[in-house]
Amino acid sequence: MIHRLHELVWGPALLALMLAAGVYYTIRFGFFQIRGSAVWWRATAGSLYARKKAEKCGTDQAGEAGNGSLGRLQSVSMALAATIGTGNIVGVATALMTGGPGAVFWMWVSALIGMMTAYAEVSLGIVFRKRLPDGRWFGGPCAYLRYGLARPRLALLYGILCLGASLGMGSMVQSNAIAQTLQYAAGIPPLVSAVAVTALAAAIVLGGAERIAWVNGRLIPFAAAVYTVFAVLVLILCRRRIPQVLAEIVGGALLPRAALGGVGGYGICRAFRYGVARGVFSNEAGLGTLAGLHGAAGGTTPGEQGMWAMFEVFFDTIFICTLTALAILCAAGGREGLAAGSYDGAALTGRCFGIVLGPPGEYLVSGAMIVFAFSTMIAWYFLGRQTLGAVTELAGQAAAANGRRAEWRAAGNVYFLLYVYAVFLGCVASLTSVWEFSDILNGLMAFPNLLALFLLRRHVPRPGARP
Repeated sequence: MIHRLHELVWGPALLALMLAAGVYYTIRFGFFQIRGSAVWWRATAGSLYARKKAEKCGTDQAGEAGNGSLGRLQSVSMALAATIGTGNIVGVATALMTGGPGAVFWMWVSALIGMMTAYAEVSLGIVFRKRLPDGRWFGGPCAYLRYGLARPRLALLYGILCLGASLGMGSMVQSNAIAQTLQYAAGIPPLVSAVAVTALAAAIVLGGAERIAWVNGRLIPFAAAVYTVFAVLVLILCRRRIPQVLAEIVGGALLPRAALGGVGGYGICRAFRYGVARGVFSNEAGLGTLAGLHGAAGGTTPGEQGMWAMFEVFFDTIFICTLTALAILCAAGGREGLAAGSYDGAALTGRCFGIVLGPPGEYLVSGAMIVFAFSTMIAWYFLGRQTLGAVTELAGQAAAANGRRAEWRAAGNVYFLLYVYAVFLGCVASLTSVWEFSDILNGLMAFPNLLALFLLRRHVPRPGARP
């Protein structure tokens, strides 16, 4: 039943809507993700040094700390932590095994147009966000569904779905990946992992948004840098296979290999479906979660945050996922080697790194998997708390001006306990059904979000324009 519902939600209709939204904003803004690459790069990665210097001087976040806002770099580190996760290792390997090398090409396509989808939703989240009486931000999809479309019930529905996803995909699935990796790599029993991971996650999230952002701001750059170095090393050692692999990626996506294109056409359809689906799973463009993660950014503009969202999709899918895919294909020996193997998911990635780099390669993938999953897990807690604030506000239970702070604290305590329980349960339980159910919640979140992106298109500012 759950599997059938999963196929229904993540069927052609949803993928078509996601592609349509990305194509619309790509055309409307003149292929800005390509034509304006120098602009959004300078506004994001190119400005990191200057902003770090400004934050040290206290000028970047002046007046924002302790007032319900995050610094711009903090919100970016949170969003990167949420997107760079199991999808970069497990999702890519699954896409290759299911859709073949051609899935990589469609992953690139979905990411390129998804950059503009991410720009639109994050910009709208800043345009329509409101300050609550207690100083917290009410932003993200709940804000533009409530204030932009004037549909509070739709906003409430989105918020409830997002809360469910934060406990499923955001907590249980990630902690399960950590426990399985520790058991596979070091023989640590799941119960021991459950106690350690739950205690560490609880200690971090109890410190609030600033502690979560501080931890992720250090974990993600280090883990991504180390993973990148080793992936590039794999490609250097397998450099003679790179032309063959690139030919298979393009051929598997566009060129039928069987007579009259029958079997080849079917293969192309599978490559398209799984490439797009795994790209969305990895970078989350179109789901609205990026808008929720950027909703508390202080001292910023809609266009600036939108361009950071573009960078996050680019870095997550076009850079990290591509490195993973090329490393797997080159180490496995291309399409034929991939088909002859019996591994999948993180085991496939670890096996391929191990073939080229030996045991250190497998340990590297295991370590990256743990760090990426943990950072995603605590970032989703922040998103869940932000969404909880929006849900309680929409339900009329969190207006501090009316003396309802006790209700907000109670709701926050309940969510924290549910989160801790989800992390623990994820480590010790089998999560086949939970994975699919969480993915269903993610898919259902996309429908109201994409509706808003189309109906509020006039409110999306032109990227690169001065505020």
